[in-house]
Amino acid sequence: MKYCPDCGTALTSKVDGIDGETPYCPHCQKFVYPTFNSAISTIILNSKKDHILLIEQYGRPANILVAGYVMKGEDDITTLVREVKEEVDLDVYGYYYNDNSYFKKTNTLIHNYISVVKEDDVHITDEVDAYQWMTFDEALAKIKPHSLAEHFLQEAIKKFPTLLKTEPETDLSARIWG
Repeated sequence: MKYCPDCGTALTSKVDGIDGETPYCPHCQKFVYPTFNSAISTIILNSKKDHILLIEQYGRPANILVAGYVMKGEDDITTLVREVKEEVDLDVYGYYYNDNSYFKKTNTLIHNYISVVKEDDVHITDEVDAYQWMTFDEALAKIKPHSLAEHFLQEAIKKFPTLLKTEPETDLSARIWG
């Protein structure tokens, strides 16, 4: 970042306590910290927790996970519930935090969750081209290769081998199950 996002003045560098040298706007007289987008993605499990929902979007024939940006005023869980409802018209009743990764292309930190839905009856919206419920093995074979979706799915299977044998927390304020 070379210029102040508020006034456009060229940034200088100034020491800010334990943060050390930090971009500083001499006009606004404030430190300017780097910003990035925040998003969620989710590995959606059916109510029996034996199938994963993969989707295709934007005319691309690649199997991916439901995902979306965290909007101003939202936390990750609000976004998780909203995105699942908006894209596939399903209600999340339990979830578990899985992993996160920075996606340089869009300057986005993506938080990945494993979520369980109440019903398996998907109603895709105009945001989704196609969907398919798959077993874990099928999903691993068909998910977009070398993608964050593939990475998140592999991490979930590696980190939570007994995941399918546990019951999710039904109170969304609890934030996890296990």
